[in-house]
Amino acid sequence: MILNCMRCGFCLPACPTYRYKQVESASPRGRIALMRAVMEGKLDVLDIAGPLDTCLGCRACEPACPAGVTYGAILEQGRAQLNQVRPLPGVVRWAYRWLLGTPGGIRFSAWALWLYQKLRLNALAHRLNLVEKIGGKGLADMERAIPPVASPARRAARKPAYPAAGNRRYRVAFFLGCLSDIVFFETNQNAIEVLTGLGCEVVLPAGQGCCGAVHSHAGEHELAVAQAKRNIAAFETSGCDFIVSTAGGCGAALREYDKLLADDPEWADRARAFSSRCRDFSELVEQLGPIPMGDMTGTYTYQDSCHLRNVQKVAAPPRNLLKSMPGARFVELPEADRCCGAAGTYMITQALLSDRILDDKAQKVAQTGAATLVVANTPCHLEMLEGIQRAGLADRVQVRHIADVVAEAMRKAPAAGGSH
Repeated sequence: MILNCMRCGFCLPACPTYRYKQVESASPRGRIALMRAVMEGKLDVLDIAGPLDTCLGCRACEPACPAGVTYGAILEQGRAQLNQVRPLPGVVRWAYRWLLGTPGGIRFSAWALWLYQKLRLNALAHRLNLVEKIGGKGLADMERAIPPVASPARRAARKPAYPAAGNRRYRVAFFLGCLSDIVFFETNQNAIEVLTGLGCEVVLPAGQGCCGAVHSHAGEHELAVAQAKRNIAAFETSGCDFIVSTAGGCGAALREYDKLLADDPEWADRARAFSSRCRDFSELVEQLGPIPMGDMTGTYTYQDSCHLRNVQKVAAPPRNLLKSMPGARFVELPEADRCCGAAGTYMITQALLSDRILDDKAQKVAQTGAATLVVANTPCHLEMLEGIQRAGLADRVQVRHIADVVAEAMRKAPAAGGSH
């Protein structure tokens, strides 16, 4: 894959880090050249740690590449090689393996975060600047952006399956995600409400866990494979027509299980069957239309999820849904296809560059005059909440997920269904 790079430079204008740093080593072409030098024994992998660490992994270079270089896979291989000589901290691998890697770990994380907020430990932590002292500026910024999370009682009320309203059109298996379900539980519930309202029976397979994206992006290949196998096993007996996610990054990982497990004779066919059924929430909802909606007067803009656009190739459906809402005025966000700076854990590990990207994005949002910024990915949601607040726009700009907006529009329609 590395040898496929023609060094033409078409990737450079698409790369956010090259745009800010203006050095070859901060571009996809430069990083590929560095990884090739490692492969040929001209450099040690530690020599290229900085360029690998500062890549967002947004994969905007892939649609721009005339040679079809799969840069995302090259980056993950480079990071995996780096991990062999510079392992991730033990606490990080533990969090990846257990807190985000198992259903029990996800439930515990949700409960712990709720308790942290309920006891107002977050207020104490803010006063003492504890989160930044423990985890750095990026973690502190993200923690401040987290909205109030769902209570254990609210989570316990969730059902394992929801019937379709009226005649059933499809059976949908819903992928909850880890961070998505911990922080934005109600968004997942709103998505379920929309799908059932449009004639889908929705089931929530037990045993599902993290999609494995965070593991893949960090170069933790074995952990990513374990997550893929866990989820395939959980979903393949669901009898579903589609597997739906509300997070662009998660959906991209799910859709690439076929590539992740292509060389595994036991799992390759199972992975292909799984990935072929994966859809983004907005993609399936548009397919299910026309959608009954009530008045949603206001001005809306939309920020692309990098992995939803560049990997899943889904760009039009969220926009079309917003444009179809009665009373809504849609304004295209300048450079909506450029990364917001979240990039999974990048906003934690590379906070300074992430903030530069985010601040520019917030100014673009302000230019639209929109009262609602719509997103379709969990890290993007948190990042834009932080960015809008830091830019002083929180009093006039809401940040909302496309599922929350569509659910509200459907509730306002005549004879709208109830809430879950």
